[in-house]
Amino acid sequence: MNTPISWIKAYVPDLDCTIQEYVDKMTLSGSNVECYEELDKNLEKIVVGKILSVEKHPDADKLIVCQVDVGTETIQIVTGASNVSEGDLVPVVLVGGRVAGGHDGSPNPENGIKIKKGKLRGVASFGMMCSVEELGTTKDMYPEAPEDGIYIFKKDVKPGDDAVEAMGLRDQVVEFEITSNRVDCFSMIGMAREVAATFHKEFHPPVVKETGNDEDVNDYIKVTVNDTDLCPRYTARVVKNIKLAPSPEWMQRRLAAMGIRPINNLVDITNYVMEEYGQPMHAYDLDTIAGNEIIVRRAKDGDKFTTLDGEERNLDSDVLMICDGEKEVGLAGIMGGENSMVTDDIKTLLFEAACFNGTNIRLSSKRIGLRTDASSKFEKGLDPENAMAAMDRACQLIEELGAGEVIGGAVDVYPNPKQPVSLPLETDKINALLGTKISMEDMIEYFRRIDVKYDVDTNKLLIPSFRQDLNCMADLAEEVARFYGYDNIPVTLPRGEATAGKKPFKIRVEDIARDSVEKNGFSGGMCYSFESPKVFDLLLLPEDAGERKAIKISNPLGEDFSIMRTVSLNGMMTSLANNYSHRNQNVRLYEFGNIYLPKELPLTELPEERMQLTLGMYGDCDFFTLKGALEDLFGDLGLGGQAEYVPVKDHPFMHPGRQADVLIGGERAAYIGQMHPQAVENYDMKGEVYVAVIDMPVICEKATFDRKYTGVAKFPAMKRDLSMVVRKEIFVGQIEKIFREKGGKLLEGFELFDVYEGDQIDKGYKSVAYSLTFRAQDRTLEEAEINKIVDKILDELKTLGIELRA
Repeated sequence: MNTPISWIKAYVPDLDCTIQEYVDKMTLSGSNVECYEELDKNLEKIVVGKILSVEKHPDADKLIVCQVDVGTETIQIVTGASNVSEGDLVPVVLVGGRVAGGHDGSPNPENGIKIKKGKLRGVASFGMMCSVEELGTTKDMYPEAPEDGIYIFKKDVKPGDDAVEAMGLRDQVVEFEITSNRVDCFSMIGMAREVAATFHKEFHPPVVKETGNDEDVNDYIKVTVNDTDLCPRYTARVVKNIKLAPSPEWMQRRLAAMGIRPINNLVDITNYVMEEYGQPMHAYDLDTIAGNEIIVRRAKDGDKFTTLDGEERNLDSDVLMICDGEKEVGLAGIMGGENSMVTDDIKTLLFEAACFNGTNIRLSSKRIGLRTDASSKFEKGLDPENAMAAMDRACQLIEELGAGEVIGGAVDVYPNPKQPVSLPLETDKINALLGTKISMEDMIEYFRRIDVKYDVDTNKLLIPSFRQDLNCMADLAEEVARFYGYDNIPVTLPRGEATAGKKPFKIRVEDIARDSVEKNGFSGGMCYSFESPKVFDLLLLPEDAGERKAIKISNPLGEDFSIMRTVSLNGMMTSLANNYSHRNQNVRLYEFGNIYLPKELPLTELPEERMQLTLGMYGDCDFFTLKGALEDLFGDLGLGGQAEYVPVKDHPFMHPGRQADVLIGGERAAYIGQMHPQAVENYDMKGEVYVAVIDMPVICEKATFDRKYTGVAKFPAMKRDLSMVVRKEIFVGQIEKIFREKGGKLLEGFELFDVYEGDQIDKGYKSVAYSLTFRAQDRTLEEAEINKIVDKILDELKTLGIELRA
């Protein structure tokens, strides 16, 4: 929010401080200042000069020699400007003075340009006449300035006057960072109220007088609001006998200081009121309003509408429209239509000041791709009580500037007026929260400054409608704190009892998993959650694959970021491919990231977000390297020995014969394998790439940090070696599962020490040898006990067709 100090002083006339004092004190009272600009920066010794004579330069056709009265003396100035003549009053920078920039509009130097006396083609010159560019501004802000030449005063000034002051440049513009909950501060009146409260000065808002002739506005226009939930208030007034002309200088200067180019009295009034009251307004040519009727309703799906900028917009039923008896004439709260635009031929004007649903305006503006100054204000949620006040102010300015004749009365559709809000003044609670001892009288005074009245009978504060941010005791305490002074609040030690804290279980699991994979040489990465639909083709997913049912982004940055990922492998493969292209030989990466699985499309509820730990590697590694890293991970999470690897062919992006699901407790917790060669090639890589994807919600459910200490064994262990003949399609995991199930408590461990395939073994079979270790904690085991357990194991192995090797 840009606020010219001169405009603020119109409402706080007693304000007297330096610009640095102003920004410091406003920041301390809660109105954070981003920066400020001094419009008269680098403008020194610039006065009004009157040209007494103009003569041609004796040695230059394009130069003239002027005698200029600067109040205290007459000086000679040589210039190349062609637009000056005898009697003109112009800004003149004297010798030793300074201007902000060059005549060509080049960027202003840091310290301006110092003017020295000199000679131009042999003729002495003692100063310089200035254009608006040399004064650090532009022709957009001074419409009366010539296209190419010296600025000529059209107002009542005299030689020697301060030219910078006469041009309205003795001003500073302060930019505030306003939070969205302080809608009142998006207006000059709101900021002036804050200034008055901060500096303990009287606040003088504009005095709005009743306007209008003896006619009735209802004879000119009828208003119907069909969707009061989207338009809680709509006001309208009519002005006839419009007379377009330039707005007065004071209005032009205030608008220009805020960066708004003056155009004419009608446009400038709407812009002025929007900045003064924070209430956007719109003007229609009443002669273009069919049936002299305004209808506020939703658009229809598929409708198209051409806005004032000449662009055709696609609409839907969520967009609120301003319509006449036959057609749409404006996008509510965003922009008017080309078919009702105000032209120089306008005779009768329809003024609109309304309040629209902020959320709807924001979403509509985003959907149709059009954001304006008006929509940026509406989307914050304006005060409906402000609409009629702004309307009356605009009509008052119409009359004061002679821009037209205001019709009596106003149309005001306000079916559900905003109810007043009151909050109890809980002095003790506020002091307890702030750690202060502020009296009730002082608190009441702070609130009085911001127009919050106090009811003695009920001990309640009456909250004005424009302070939509005051809803509870904590909000009131904030107001007390900022006017009491944050720097005045004493330092106190925190109160309460210390409690032991720790990370949530899920985060602890992820931390241990991260440590586990990092100790196996994996480096962490982060990939985008938004992807391209082309990812599914790169990963060889068939057209009917469930992974293709992805959530589409409503307003994507582009096709490459248009869906939310349903599988985490694209990011990993892209990262591996990037390393491959940089000729990194051995790469191991991991990523923690969500996938987004919609319950149905289109979305009716939030999707399921599942955290995935994705591992990827290439180079000096193989399937068993990655499996070993997984086994370490499961062991660190208390799941050692529980993982069961089941060969599958369900993952089209993996090698059909080198992939497996990992089951823990019968539930799939991960999958692991080698990437399909074609998928690897799709990412411009060669060689073997191995990946594993761990579903962290399942792991978190199964993981445990419980550890039971077992002392050093006091009794000897007994070992048995089993050499077995096994069909090739049987995996050692199946054998080890039998060991665990039938070995009982006495089986301390087992180790695979030999796998053999060769001439001594029948075709289709392999020899597998294990060493089993048995031990009891309370006694020395006997041979009979071990034999009994081994027999159980062998009996179960026979069900798989496994026999002891002879």
